[in-house]
Amino acid sequence: MKLNCGYRLDIVVEKAIILELKSCDKIEAIHRAQLLTYLKISGLSLGLLLNFNVPIMRDGIVRIVNKFVE
Repeated sequence: MKLNCGYRLDIVVEKAIILELKSCDKIEAIHRAQLLTYLKISGLSLGLLLNFNVPIMRDGIVRIVNKFVE
């Protein structure tokens, strides 16, 4: 999916879920805001932030829902 506003989505699954991949010490508010922006621009409702810099992967997953999908 190409967005004409300079943003780059990491992965879009089945035109339904955006996966934003990170490798950082912890997920910051700016990462959540970035994914929410991608959701709003694309019109999708669900996104996952995946932080690969954690010992247990389930601790590195954050689910973001865009409540403003039409």
